[in-house]
Amino acid sequence: MKKKSLPPPLSLDIHAYGSNGEGVSRLPDGMACFVSSALKGERCLVQLDKVGKAAAWGHAVKIETPSPARLISDCPYYVNCGGCALRHMAYEEELEFKRQKVQDCLQRIGGCDLPVSVIYGSENTERYRNKAQFPISGEAIGFYVARTHQVTDVEDCLLQPESCARLRFALKSFMSTYGVPAYDERTKTGLLRHLYVRTNQAGESLCCILINGKSLPHEKELVDALRSAEPGLAGIVLGVNEKKNNVILGDSYHTLWGRDHLMDTLRGLTFKLSVPSFYQVNTPQAEVLYGIALDFAALTGEETVVDLYCGIGTITLCLAQRAKRAIGAEIVPEAIEDAKENACRNSLHNTKFFCGDASAVAARLAADGIRPDVITVDPPRKGLAADVIGSIGSMAPQRVVYVSCDPATLARDVKRFAEKGYTAQKAVAVDLFPRTPHVETVLLLTK
Repeated sequence: MKKKSLPPPLSLDIHAYGSNGEGVSRLPDGMACFVSSALKGERCLVQLDKVGKAAAWGHAVKIETPSPARLISDCPYYVNCGGCALRHMAYEEELEFKRQKVQDCLQRIGGCDLPVSVIYGSENTERYRNKAQFPISGEAIGFYVARTHQVTDVEDCLLQPESCARLRFALKSFMSTYGVPAYDERTKTGLLRHLYVRTNQAGESLCCILINGKSLPHEKELVDALRSAEPGLAGIVLGVNEKKNNVILGDSYHTLWGRDHLMDTLRGLTFKLSVPSFYQVNTPQAEVLYGIALDFAALTGEETVVDLYCGIGTITLCLAQRAKRAIGAEIVPEAIEDAKENACRNSLHNTKFFCGDASAVAARLAADGIRPDVITVDPPRKGLAADVIGSIGSMAPQRVVYVSCDPATLARDVKRFAEKGYTAQKAVAVDLFPRTPHVETVLLLTK
C-alpha cells in the first residue's frame, strides 16, 4: 500500500500552547495543528509530520517571525533528549504557559471557572533536581529520546547536580573496563538497568545501581570507582529488579558501601530518604508547595487531619505541627517505615501511619468512623480513583487540600468532588520542574 504523502511546508501563525508546551496553530481548513518547538506569537514555516482525523502534528523548519521569548538552547542534547522540552523558551514565558495550562484544564475538563492567578517560579532553573534516574542501554547512559525507549548518551544534564555526571562517568568506565553488559529490553538479557542518584542539600549523594540479577561482578572495583569519582558519596546500594518490564526500582536492596539513605531538611523538619522513598525533586520549591498546602488547610491545633499518599510523611508531619492529630497512608512499606522514623525523629507523636492502598485505607478510616476536619491528597500523575473520592466524601471533611502533579487529572477529580458536594475555592500553581512541561498545583475544596 502506497504511503500517503504529506503536503509541502505551510506558513502558520502560532496562537497558543498545547499541554506539553508545543505551539498550536490552525491549518487552512481549520484543523488544529501542534507544532513542536514553536512559540506563541510566532509565524513559522511548518512541515507536517502526521495528519489525523481531528488534529495534525508538525515541526518548524523555519522561524519566519520569532517571538521575543525565544532562546537558543544552552544544552547540546536538546531536542534529542526527552528530558527538557522548553529550553527554547524564556522562563517568564514558561511560567505563563504553565499557569494558563492549569487554568485551562480546570475550566475545560473540570467545568470550573476558578482563576489561577498566581504561579510560583523557581529561583533556580538549573541543577535543581535532587534525584536522577539514568537508563542504561548498550554503551549509553543517559535519557530516553522523546516518545521512545532509545537511550541517548548524556555526559552532563543541566537539571542534575554535577555529582550525577561524575558518577555516570565512573560507572561507564567500569562497564567498559570489566565488560559488564547493559540490560537489553528486547532480549531481556544483560545486567545493568539504571543508574539512580539521590542528593541532599548538604551536598551528599546516594548512588543505587539497578540490575537484572542478584549480584554484580567486580563489586569491590565498582565501589572503589564510584567513591573515587564522587567525594560527597554517602552510600552505594545495589537494587535487584528482575522483572521483564520497564519499571525502574527494584524489589530488594542491599548496601555495598556506606549508608543506604540520606538525611535532608524540609520546612525545619528532618527526613530520612531511602532509595524507594518519594520526595519532591526540587526541595526549595517543595517548601513553597507545602507552605501553600498548610495555608489552605487553615489549622488551629484542634483538628484531625488525614494525609493520603503520604510517602515518607513530608506533608503529614508539616500538618502534625499545627493539628491535634495527623494520620498518614501510603502503599510503599519502606516509605511508611521511613515516615514512622521521621515522626519520632522530629518528636511528632500525634501521628499514626497506615500501609496500604489509598482506596482501602480511606474506606477503612471511613468505616471506623474517623471524621477528619481536613484531608490532604498528593496522588501520582493518574490522580484519584473514584472510590477514593467516594471514601473521602463518606468521611465528610470540611476541607480537602489537593496537591497535584497533573492538571488534567486534577480537573477531572474536581468534577467528581463536585458530585460529592465539594466546591473548588482557590488554586495556585507552583513550578517544581523548570524547563519541562510539568507543573504542580495546590487546590482547596470545601464542603
